[in-house]
Order: sequence, then structure tokens, then C-alpha cells
Amino acid sequence: MTKRFDPDYRNIVDAANNLEAGRLPLYEHGFDSGVVEKIIGEPVTPLLSGSYTDRVEAYRRIGRCGIQLGYDCIPFERNICRMIQNGQGLMGHAPSIIATLEDVENYPWASKLPEYIRRFEPDYAALREALPEGMKAVGGVGNGLLEAMQDFVPFQQLAFLQVDEPEAYELLWKKIGDLMVELWGWALENYADCFAVCRFGDDLGFRSSTLIQPDEIRKHIIPQYKRVIDLVHSYDKPFLLHSCGRIYEVMDDLIAAGIDAKHSNEDAIDTFDIWVNRYGDRIGNFGGIEMNIMTLNTPEEVNAYVRKLLPKIEGHGGIAIGTGNQISSYTEPANWIAMTEAVREWRGEKI
Repeated sequence: MTKRFDPDYRNIVDAANNLEAGRLPLYEHGFDSGVVEKIIGEPVTPLLSGSYTDRVEAYRRIGRCGIQLGYDCIPFERNICRMIQNGQGLMGHAPSIIATLEDVENYPWASKLPEYIRRFEPDYAALREALPEGMKAVGGVGNGLLEAMQDFVPFQQLAFLQVDEPEAYELLWKKIGDLMVELWGWALENYADCFAVCRFGDDLGFRSSTLIQPDEIRKHIIPQYKRVIDLVHSYDKPFLLHSCGRIYEVMDDLIAAGIDAKHSNEDAIDTFDIWVNRYGDRIGNFGGIEMNIMTLNTPEEVNAYVRKLLPKIEGHGGIAIGTGNQISSYTEPANWIAMTEAVREWRGEKI
């Protein structure tokens, strides 16, 4: 007998804790609001920057979209880079704002928590008010250490800073780590109840290797991750790392630092079942569906791809299925629906 869908965030919690959930959960790193609008036939994007009441309604609509498609949780992040260069340095569209040790020491670090609260607490509060019964968010304070570092010092300039100003380079990692802990501390103290799983995204690699030397990741990045992970665990929440790229060289170090689950994959590196077979005995694995399939193929082909993948990963611990990245502006709504329907049919639900 099939059952109707009601959200239950505990499925995502179980998957993140590497337990086989009562039903295979769907998961996304992000829902593009424009695609959500096409699914539900109501505006969302303008409401997200409107009044508090507008924002509550926006999150209600996002939650309704999630329920319509079979999700137990919706994604929610408010990013550190919004307070640095709004991601322009990270994207390579703005110059470095740190060139010397004095620049690091004189940066207005103390103003960033009040700025974050002023800008984003209405969103956190609106999320809390809007979440439907049984549903929570996955996320929290967005951007990990390497992404925030690159918003201060774009990638190419970062190599110069490492060589030319090693003291500034060393200190900047630590100061950003301090900021992350401060922001996460506030978010968890005030809004931990909104989140099933806490997460940030930090793309440590690309198709062939890590973006910076593995030893640099081990020395500067993972110790700061651990501070956030330990804080998240102190609130009895699992921690999920989203990281694109071939990061096998540091996966053991990340697992040792305490990550409970990992998201992001692309078939050009390895198919999802390989990640699951390699790490499924130690951490939960989220994602699975190649973005090129989601973007370039027909709904029927998406459905077939999902159906072919699911038997390969069944019984391998904590799994949550979704795209290998996120629902982006270029994701066809019909393909998103096809992916979720394939999973829901596998779960034996009425659609």
C-alpha cells in the first residue's frame, strides 16, 4: 500500500548520521527561486527581498514547493561573503583587499557579527515562522573558509600573498576562522531549532585535484573547520560539508575532523556509487544526479538515470538523493520533477 508524502526532517538527520533513513530522502544544496516559481506558479524572488511578512510568505512557498516535490528539508544559507566583497572577489571580479599584515590587523572584524545580525536575522526569523510541520532547513552560515578567503584575496593573488606576505597569509586564515566561529555561534544559539543538519559549502577542488596543495588544506583550513564542526556537534546537530572537486587526498582528514556527511559529485570525477562505496562505511553521502544530465537531457532520460543509480547505492548507509550540485537557474523544472518522481516512485509514494 502506498503512502502520501508528509515531510519528516528526521530522515535527513538519519542520512547525515550515516544511518539508513526510514525513507530515502531528497536533498538539494540550493533551490533557485526562479525555478521554484515555475513549479508552484507563484512569485518568490521579489518576496525574498521584501518586508518581513513578504519573507515569511516566500519561505512558506519554498517549503510548499519542497513538499510538492517530496523533500523533508529545504536549503537555507546566509553567506559570509555577502559581508566581504559580496562574492565578487571569490568570482574573480574584484581586487584583493588584503595585501599586508597591517591590512589583516586593521580589517573591521569586530563589526561583522553586528552586520550579519542586522542584515540576516529577519531571514532566520522568517524561516522559523514559515517552516511547515515536519520540515526543517539544512544550512546555516554559508561559505566555508577557502571561499571566504578568496573573497578577501582572489585565487591568483592568494598565491602571491602566500609567498610575498607569509605572516599576513597565515593570520588571515585564522581571523576568518574566528569570524566563522563567531557567526555560527550566534546562529546556533538563536536558531538551532530551525535546522535538521548544519552545513556550509567550500569548494576545495576541481575536476583533477584540490585547488590548493593538500598540505595547505590540512594546515590552514581543516583546523578551522573543526572548530565549527565541534560547535555544531555541541548543539547535537550533524555537520554536512558541500565541496565540489576531486578532494580524495584530504577526505580522510575531513572525516577525522568530524564531518558527518559530504555532498557534491560529478560523473567526470566519479559516479556517485563510487563515492558511496568508498566512504559509505564512515559518513553519509548526499547528491548523486549529474548536473549535465539534469541540464541537457530529457525528463525521461533523467528518470532513467535515477532509476539506474538507485539500486547501486541501496543498503549503503546514510544516503540522500538529489543533484550533484543544486537546482540552478538553468535547471528545467520538468527535469527537477522527473528526478524527484523517480525517487518517490522508488519510495512507493503516491504522486
